[in-house]
Amino acid sequence: MKKILTVLIVLILSGCKSMMEIQTTSKANINSTLDAWHKAAAEANYNNYFNLMTDDAVFIGTDATENWNKTNFRAFAKPFFDKGKAWNFTALERHIYFDKTGKMAWFDELLNTQMKICRGSGVLVKIGNEWKIQHYVLSMTIPNDNTNEVVKIKTPIEEVLLKKMQDNK
Repeated sequence: MKKILTVLIVLILSGCKSMMEIQTTSKANINSTLDAWHKAAAEANYNNYFNLMTDDAVFIGTDATENWNKTNFRAFAKPFFDKGKAWNFTALERHIYFDKTGKMAWFDELLNTQMKICRGSGVLVKIGNEWKIQHYVLSMTIPNDNTNEVVKIKTPIEEVLLKKMQDNK
């Protein structure tokens, strides 16, 4: 009985270790994917940038109207890439989490950008041996003490947008 129990404990622990090793490797691969994605934008490498996204990817930008599928995002971004300068985001901090299968991950990151500190968050899926970005949300951060000032700036622009969106419900 002790032998069986010992074998079971060893198997369980080795299974946990394997899952931890898989997640460690996957985290490194996800970090590489996200870093390469940001680097491709900084270098205006259109093909590399969009090849790191799934075909059904969604990109949500900082403006309330920026909710693009990959096709529309490609069209929006192309003129920036064609000019040889898209955007330059560098991760300052990143957290990565996995579903139980280890084939889907979500993350959040703080970024150093031309807009100062922004937050990115999203979902990646494992396709074969590669991680691809399926959903990405870019948000500007606002210091809590400055929220009222920002709201004053946004109000005249977004009141029109709010009315339009409410009328279209």
